[in-house]
Amino acid sequence: MAAASELRGRVSTDVIQDSRRIAEAFATASPFRHAVIDEFLAPDFCRSLVEQFPRFDEAAALNEDGKVGGKATQEQVRTLGPAYEQLDDLVQSAAFRDFIGTLTGIDDLRYDPHYFGGGTHENRQGQDLDPHIDFNYHPLTRQHRRLNLIIYLNEQWNDDWGGCLQLHRDPYREPEDDEIVTVTPLMNRCVLFETTERSWHGFERINLPEHRQSLSRRSFALYYYTTRRPPDETVAEHSTVYVERHLPERFRVGMTLAQDDVRELKQLLARRDQHLRRLYRRVHELGGRGTSVYARLMKSAYAVENATGVKVTVPLKALRAALRRKP
Repeated sequence: MAAASELRGRVSTDVIQDSRRIAEAFATASPFRHAVIDEFLAPDFCRSLVEQFPRFDEAAALNEDGKVGGKATQEQVRTLGPAYEQLDDLVQSAAFRDFIGTLTGIDDLRYDPHYFGGGTHENRQGQDLDPHIDFNYHPLTRQHRRLNLIIYLNEQWNDDWGGCLQLHRDPYREPEDDEIVTVTPLMNRCVLFETTERSWHGFERINLPEHRQSLSRRSFALYYYTTRRPPDETVAEHSTVYVERHLPERFRVGMTLAQDDVRELKQLLARRDQHLRRLYRRVHELGGRGTSVYARLMKSAYAVENATGVKVTVPLKALRAALRRKP
């Protein structure tokens, strides 16, 4: 174990000593490679993270429509307090990255100082996250996203409250035909999972009991990258890809809709509309970009033809190549 002494006091000694078993569990896990590691951090260190967890900030909870939602994120981790400065020092250290590489079999992991999409996450009553696969390239460094690391910071949680992480084999299938692994977001539980084109994950709507409404689902998330990845895992760049949830089983022929049922149906439809709006915006952007690129290519072709008298055609291959390049 490389530089194990550098991890002590931050990472649990039991976890360090159990690294071989964890690595075996990660390599053989289903529906895709992952590991659930309890008591991941040293207890006192984890407690300090809970105590310094940031308050819910509405400015950090704006959704894609610019409205305040039920999820707040803080990517400026080092501003949150001494414990988070120490956590940031830990996760970017070579010793920790080597340790995570040992657990996952993914070498040369690169830390993201921007915490793009990461940092602290707080999800409130009613919030959920549709099954999805993550974006696959860092927007600034262009490195390959390879691994998600999540540490939960909830002193109490019950599966009946929703909010449990779910790992899916194929969320397009009906739940009874899908393989779903459920992970309760308990205190000091770490989840490591690979980021690929089949690492579908999300969580069901948080539905807290009346006397627990002040609680929220809290976690710290960090995503690791590499400069290369195996060719058979490398695909064209894409953003996060969502699959809307299937209707709950209770919606059956002949049922009478209660007020909560109507509210849930409206939420499901609103989310689907939001995803469609985002996709249509993307189609519009790509269409405009394609037209612009084609116009520039044709202008160049006409210029050559006017100057030389030789007719120039714009091959489809060249157009496709131009579209793949960043503007």
